[in-house]
Amino acid sequence: MRIHISGVCGTATASLAGLLMAKGHRVTGSDQDVYPPMSDELARMGVPVSSPYAEANIPDDADLVVIGNALSRGNPEVEAVLDAKRRYTSQAALLADEFLRDRESIVVAGTHGKTTTTSMLTHVLRHAGLDPSFLIGGVSLDLGTSYGLGTGRHFVVEGDEYDTAFFDKRPKFVHYLPDIAIIGNLEFDHADIYADLPAVQLAFTRLMSVVPRRGLLIAGIESAALVEILPKAKSRVATYALGDMEGAAWRAVNVDLSAHGAAFDVVHDGRNLGRIAMNASGNHNVRNALAATIAALEAGVPFEKIVVAFAVFRGVKRRLELRGEARGVLVYDDFAHHPTAVRETIAALRSRLGAAERVVTIFEPRSYTSRTKVFERDFARAFATSDEVVIAGAHLPGKVPPEERISEETLVASIVREGGRARFIPTVDGIVADLDSRLGPGDHVLILSNGGFGGIHDRLLRALKR
Repeated sequence: MRIHISGVCGTATASLAGLLMAKGHRVTGSDQDVYPPMSDELARMGVPVSSPYAEANIPDDADLVVIGNALSRGNPEVEAVLDAKRRYTSQAALLADEFLRDRESIVVAGTHGKTTTTSMLTHVLRHAGLDPSFLIGGVSLDLGTSYGLGTGRHFVVEGDEYDTAFFDKRPKFVHYLPDIAIIGNLEFDHADIYADLPAVQLAFTRLMSVVPRRGLLIAGIESAALVEILPKAKSRVATYALGDMEGAAWRAVNVDLSAHGAAFDVVHDGRNLGRIAMNASGNHNVRNALAATIAALEAGVPFEKIVVAFAVFRGVKRRLELRGEARGVLVYDDFAHHPTAVRETIAALRSRLGAAERVVTIFEPRSYTSRTKVFERDFARAFATSDEVVIAGAHLPGKVPPEERISEETLVASIVREGGRARFIPTVDGIVADLDSRLGPGDHVLILSNGGFGGIHDRLLRALKR
């Protein structure tokens, strides 16, 4: 078929484009915001991308139009499809129909850690020779891409709780036909589509409801909101946690966080299976690795092969990714945009550093939830763990109602009240100029945004090199 994807630069839609190309379909795409890493991926695939959105972007001979979940009524491509009664679908539905029905589907879900856990599990299965297919909401450094069409029976897919499309308000992950589902944690997020925590819990309950009786739900029980809904599971359940938490059948114990990464023992029902050591840092990545280990064992990978695979796991782009070093300053990129992710990412970086080294965190409020007031106190507490914080101007703040909109100055004041040091510098130019004059050897700059952030990483590195 000839397939056009409107909203092709999303992590899931770009990966779907690659899978469709690998299966022999012809693919074109369009988007409003085109930036790395997904724009680079699409160029490498050979997918033509048009921007901005326009009716003319859709080829006359397209057999099917995939409408991304960021598009809504009023978008010129949506209106053109509806006016002409052209055949259309969602990314999630097409993925299921084209790739998941005849494979063993492993869906990795949760508020945090989905991309890394999906990458870990896919890496382990590939390293063990099972050659899985996969779709990841980011680019794995080990896999070199965000998607792959393998010859094995497994398909590992990152399961997003965001809604499917403007015409299908169910969470995307309910489409993915899970034989194994991982729910690592559950917190309130996506304030643009979920009113409160119970609404998010309902979405994850729907994922649990489509795991067959013979299937397996792997659940992180350090998350109280997830524990509340676990009794609704209809499948087998494997619970896991760090330490000696009561009720956890699987545990990561004797955790060691160091400049070299993390190491831990895997204990199942009181029996120590052995020790895993990896380059990935932080307790959150220990949890991710434990969940991936349980899923890999369920898929038939011997524990010894899992250990060998983790020893060479390199990580994921935009997950505490070192972008470069200049003038003795190291610059990192991370996707964190929720207070829990911010806190865990800062802690993970600190676990690798000496006592005299300084962490400077730069944050762009870009996701809908981070542009609202809902997490102001939680963000303040998370950012206060950094030595210094710069808050940038919120991305497109006008999309949030004024009464709900974050105030960058108020957030800075909240961070200071929590004992941190923080400033508001609205523009990328201003941030780069300010830091260029003050950074020195031993400083670590952690840049947090779930978007392109005006190319700040490269701009800062260029300024430091000058």
